[in-house]
Amino acid sequence: MLTLEELKQERELIDEINWEMTPEEAVRLYLEWGNNWVRGDGYVIRSKDDYTHYFVVNCWSKPYYIYLIRRNSEEAVELAKFELPHQFEKPICELKGVYALEGEVKEWLKKELEF
Repeated sequence: MLTLEELKQERELIDEINWEMTPEEAVRLYLEWGNNWVRGDGYVIRSKDDYTHYFVVNCWSKPYYIYLIRRNSEEAVELAKFELPHQFEKPICELKGVYALEGEVKEWLKKELEF
């Protein structure tokens, strides 16, 4: 699994990140295929060869981590893992769970990855 510093060196992988994907949307698209036509967003998963890369913030226990996930219809693979900076803990991890990368932490990470 990549660290943040190692991920910074993986330009092709960084360029494939879907910065708008959320954990909920990934489940809808890749695990609940029958719901895709309802939203009419034009993005349909046709096979296990369709995949996306996205970030999640895991707030189940300290230390909290940001994960880069590669998801297709068969599996979710954690490609990178690094600690959530302390300044983002309170606004994101008030409750235990897995959350989308949003707001200031998203902007911070885009800057870190020079995206």
